[in-house]
Formats: sequence, structure tokens, C-alpha cells
Amino acid sequence: MKQAEGAMTLAEMKEFAGFSAATQRYIRRSLDIGLDREDAMTRWSRDVVEAASIKAQAKLYRALPELRDMVPGDSGLDSVEPFLAPVVTLVAFDLGQGRLTSFSAFRFLYERLIGPEVRPWLPSAFCAAAALPHLHPELRRKLLQSISEAAATASGWSNRAPAFFPHWVEKVDAAALPN
Repeated sequence: MKQAEGAMTLAEMKEFAGFSAATQRYIRRSLDIGLDREDAMTRWSRDVVEAASIKAQAKLYRALPELRDMVPGDSGLDSVEPFLAPVVTLVAFDLGQGRLTSFSAFRFLYERLIGPEVRPWLPSAFCAAAALPHLHPELRRKLLQSISEAAATASGWSNRAPAFFPHWVEKVDAAALPN
């Protein structure tokens, strides 16, 4: 079992490494805000625009604890609206920041923000948010083309919790490393 867990963690690390630097940065920032790991304003704010974005994101992410409890356990339509409407709002914000430029980056983040039980709902939340008119048409096209047919039509989803949660890593001066 440990070997399988290690292989999955390595696969998650490789997936994360395949994202652009801007996407990696946004995912780490979002996890700091959404999982209440670090003072995101201190860690991630480089200017007033980014500070405003972090404040807006933190305000929206306050809904995450409640959303984690609301993830529908089945596909019954009675539980869709109370969950999916607020999730689409969060996703629309995140996609509007221009840093999550593919379904895989979005999925990577939201599996960690909400949990593995959200997986069946991710394609619909992504497609709904990616099609909203607040996004530039070129970004909408890129986002919607990034979801594979397999992801959009999956008949089942893993309930395995993600193992790799990327964090900020301080740069180390090579001259300061021991020989």
C-alpha cells in the first residue's frame, strides 16, 4: 500500500510540475487562502492589484467549509442547485484571474480545496464557469477546449484523497549550501 501511495504522490507532483509558473503560484496561493495555511496577503501580495485580488478571493473562499459539507452524495437534482451555484461562482472568480488555464489545473486545485468527493461535479462547474461572459472569448475557448472527452463523460471517479499539497518554497542561494 505504501508503494502505491508513493507512486500517486509522485504522479501528483509531476502533474503540478507540468503547470506554468503562474499557475503553480496561483494554486499555492489559493491553497494558502482556502486551507487557511499561511497569511496569503503577506506571502503572495506583490502590489495593490494583487492585494485586492487576494482580499476578494479570501472573501469568496469563506464559503469553502460549508461547501465541503454540501457536496452531493448522489446525482439527485434536488441537491445540485444549493451546491453547484456557489461552486460555479468560486470557479468563475478563479478562472477570471487568468492563471488557471486548463481543466487539469482547475481540477488539481479544487480536489484539494473541497476534497475528492467533489470530482463528479468538477466538469459541470468548470464548463459552466468557463462559458460565462465575464471571460474574454479567447480564454473561454481555451478553457472549454482543455477539458477532455474522458473527463467530461467519465462514468466514475476515484474517492482517493489527494496526497500532494504544494507549498511555498523559499529560494536558497547556491553559495549558502554546504559542500
